[in-house]
Amino acid sequence: MGAFERIYEVVRKIPRGKVATYGQIACMAGNPRWARVVGYALHSNPDPEHIPCFRVVNRFGGLAPAFAFGGEDEQARLLRAEGVEVRSDNTVDLEKFLWDGL
Repeated sequence: MGAFERIYEVVRKIPRGKVATYGQIACMAGNPRWARVVGYALHSNPDPEHIPCFRVVNRFGGLAPAFAFGGEDEQARLLRAEGVEVRSDNTVDLEKFLWDGL
């Protein structure tokens, strides 16, 4: 299984109402140095309906300014629709919404 496939496998597991960081996904996919690779993989997501890339945020809880599937506002909308609170500065409270990976 290639890197992108391993990344997609992890991202599919993020539950509704939770977020994960790029670094967290990288570690769970097998290489803690892949945070940037996670970004590339999600930017070329072949199946956004089943691979919820909008649930991935940066290490500070920040949304992607260049979210590939409609921009930062669309990512915020999708997260809010699942009950994730997005602050006015387009960040998420990681203490409250970060997925524990289980």
